[in-house]
Order: sequence, then structure tokens, then C-alpha cells
Amino acid sequence: MKSIHVEARTLPEGWETAVRRCWEEGARFRTQYDKAGDPQSRDVACLIHVKEPFGEPRIHKAFPGGLDDLEVYRAEVLYGVHDHWINPAEGKWEYTYHERLFAYKVPGMAEPIDQIARVVKLLKETPYTRRAQAVTWQAWNDLGIHDPACLQRMWFRIEEPEEGGGPGRLNLAIHIRSNDAFKAAFMNMFAFTELQRLVAREIGVEPGEYMHIADSFHIYGSYFAEFEGFLGMCARRPDRYFTSTFAQPMFEDGARRLLAEPDLPADKRAVMEKRVAELTGS
Repeated sequence: MKSIHVEARTLPEGWETAVRRCWEEGARFRTQYDKAGDPQSRDVACLIHVKEPFGEPRIHKAFPGGLDDLEVYRAEVLYGVHDHWINPAEGKWEYTYHERLFAYKVPGMAEPIDQIARVVKLLKETPYTRRAQAVTWQAWNDLGIHDPACLQRMWFRIEEPEEGGGPGRLNLAIHIRSNDAFKAAFMNMFAFTELQRLVAREIGVEPGEYMHIADSFHIYGSYFAEFEGFLGMCARRPDRYFTSTFAQPMFEDGARRLLAEPDLPADKRAVMEKRVAELTGS
């Protein structure tokens, strides 16, 4: 088993450095998803510490997916726009991160728990607490399902200034059991920091630093050819990042894509209409 510790100023810098180091230093492991002939995955335990997660440029040009996909994923995590797809009895999704964070179901309890609301309340009442966390793992459920939660918990902490100077800033550390370094990690990091920003706004502080802690940060063997293309792009191009301003029209496309879904619930439709207005300034 190998481990890496990456410190970076921005999200794309941190993600790229961590993925490259996973490729260069990762131990070889088989996985439950390997097909015949696939090379073993490369795998490290990983801590990525991003000092300015909202610093620009904020988006890597080579993350797998489009900028509209990034907006859709953000909306899934923050707003639960696809929570209505949860229906394991019909072979659909078994959970979403939004459901686990904002509507955590506990056996024997009549109503689900909004853990994020509780985090906000706790930090407003006691800004220096170390108890403000939200968990996703359900031990009574996830050890026996096909696709158990990868994200395990989010730990929020306000860093207060030493001597006055404002209300402080909200740092976030996320702990993830299994993280597809190449295909998923950047989208995870982007959406989780967007949730950090949302919580900070509710508390009335600025968002601070971000730590992404993965027990298994891996590149699947089936992706190796595609990943070598990513490495080539990084070697050839110094301009590897997008700013949020550049991405804004594509974010709008993603929001409108969600609005075009015929089964989008009315309350989620209202949220996305508000998001479009925010993106367009209307």
C-alpha cells in the first residue's frame, strides 16, 4: 500500500498532481470491476489539501466529462435533483449523496434527519466545535448492497482568526472510502466544495480550505489507454484550466438540460429555474 500527500493552491492543480502521482507511485491491486485482460489498477491512500478551493482558475480542462455534466452533478449533490431516481426495488439508484446528507434515514425513526441543517445549527451555536459532521455510510444497509456509498463523511470546522478580524472561515475535510481518481474525483471535489460554500453562506462565514481524503484513490486498468492521453495533454499544454467565468454558459446548458427532463419534480424545477436566473443574471 502506498500513500501520498498533495498540497496545492487550487482544485485543478491538486487533482492533477494527485492523479499523476497515483499513476507514478500507485500500488497494483485487482478490483471487483476488472474484465479479463485488464491490467491491475494503480492505487494509493491519498490526502489532497487545497488551500484556495475557490481560487481561479477553478476547473481542469481534461477532467472526464463536460462542463454541463459538472453542473448536473453539482445540482445532484446540493439540490437532490435526481433523488426521485432512488428505487432499488426496480433496479434504479440505491441512494444519492444528497439523500444521505439532507434526508438520512435511520431505522425506527419516523422522519429522516437533515444532517446539513444540523451542522449549520451546531456551528452557529458553537463556532469552535469539532462535532460538526455529516455521515453517509449506513452500516445496517451498505454492507449488503451492490453499490455502497463511496463518500463516508464530511467534517466541517470554522477556523477563527487569532485576534479579531471577522467571523472566521469554514474549512471542510471529506473522507471517501473508494475514489475513482481519473473519472470521478475532480467532479467530487468540485461539488463537495460547492456544498462547503453553501454551508458557509448559511452560517455567515467565508469558505476556507478543503481536504480530500481517500482510502483508495485509484486508476482502473481499463482506463489506462485513455489516461495516457490525459498525461500527453498535460505534457503538451500549459493552459490546462478553465475559469468559472468561462464555464458559466456551459453551466447554464447543464441547468437547462435538467429543466428539460420531463420527470423533474416541481420543487427541483423551481430550484433549477432559480439557478438559471443566477447564472444569467436575470
